Amino acid sequence: MRKSADLFLFQLMLLLCALWGLQQVAIKLAAADIVPLLQVTLRSAIAAVLVGALLLWQGSWRGWLGSTWRGGLLAGTLFALEFFFIAQGLQYTSASHMAVFLYTAPIFSALGLALLLPSERLHRLQWLGVALCFAGIVLAFGGDGDWAELNRQMLLGDGLALLAGLSWGLTTVVVRGSRLSEAPPTLTLFYQLLVSFVLLLGYALASGPLAPISWTPVSISSLLLQAVVVSFLSYLAWYWLLRRYLASNLAVFSFMTPLFGVTFGVLILQESLSLAFVLGAALVMLGILLVSQHAWLRNRLQHWRAASN
Repeated sequence: MRKSADLFLFQLMLLLCALWGLQQVAIKLAAADIVPLLQVTLRSAIAAVLVGALLLWQGSWRGWLGSTWRGGLLAGTLFALEFFFIAQGLQYTSASHMAVFLYTAPIFSALGLALLLPSERLHRLQWLGVALCFAGIVLAFGGDGDWAELNRQMLLGDGLALLAGLSWGLTTVVVRGSRLSEAPPTLTLFYQLLVSFVLLLGYALASGPLAPISWTPVSISSLLLQAVVVSFLSYLAWYWLLRRYLASNLAVFSFMTPLFGVTFGVLILQESLSLAFVLGAALVMLGILLVSQHAWLRNRLQHWRAASN
C-alpha cells in the first residue's frame, strides 16, 4: 500500500525538484564551453550506458523487448525532440523562461490522453486549467511590448521551449498508450536515452562542427549533473518514490521544479524577469495544477464545504 506524504518525501522531493530546476541553468551556464546540442547528446550517451548497465544487472528487460520496441522507438524519438528543442531554445531564451514553458508538458499529455483514452476525458476544472495555462502562455509571450531584436529572439526561444513541453507531453501519451506502461521503468528510460543519443548525434554530425569544445570545470560539472545526477540517479529516486508514495502527492510536490528553475536562473545567471512573464508564469502553473490535480482539489473543496456547514 502506498503511503501519503511525510517529512522524508518532502525533503527528497525538495532535493529532486531543485536538481531538475537546475538542469536548464547548467546547460546555459556551460554553453560558452560546449554548445547545448552537444551537451544534451553527451548527456544521453553517458546516462544510457549507466541505465543499460543497471538493466543488465537487474535482468528486468528480458521478455519485454518484443512487445515494447515500437513504443520505445517512438518515445525515444519524442525524447530526442524534447532535448533538441531545449538545446536550441536555450540559445535564444533564458533558462527561467525554459523552466516554465517546458513544464507545460502535463497540459499536452492531458489533452493527448483525453483524445486517445475515453477514461482520461477532461473534467470542467481541468478545462479551466487548460484555459488558464494558455492564457498565461499568451501573456508571458507578450513580454513588455518592446519588440526589439532581442525580444524577437527570446520569443523564438520561448516557442522552442513550448515545443519541448509538447514533445515531453506526447512522450507521456506514448508511454501510457503502449506496452511501455507495464514495462519496467528503467527499460522505458533506456529506450529514451539510447534513441535520443543516436538521433541527436546524427543531427549534430550532419549540422557541421560543434565548436567550441572546452573541457573546463564548468562544462564537466554540467555534464556530470545532467547525465549522472539528473538522468540517472534522480530518475531512479523518482521511480522508487512512485512505488512507495501516492502519485498525487508526488505530482503536487513536483510543481516546485519550475520555481527552482526561475530562481536559479535569476540567482546564477542574473536573468531578469518582466512583470508580464511573472504573471503569465503564475497562470501557467495554476493551470497545470488544476489539470494535474483536479481530483485532489475537488476533494479538498468538498471537505472544506462539509466542514463549514
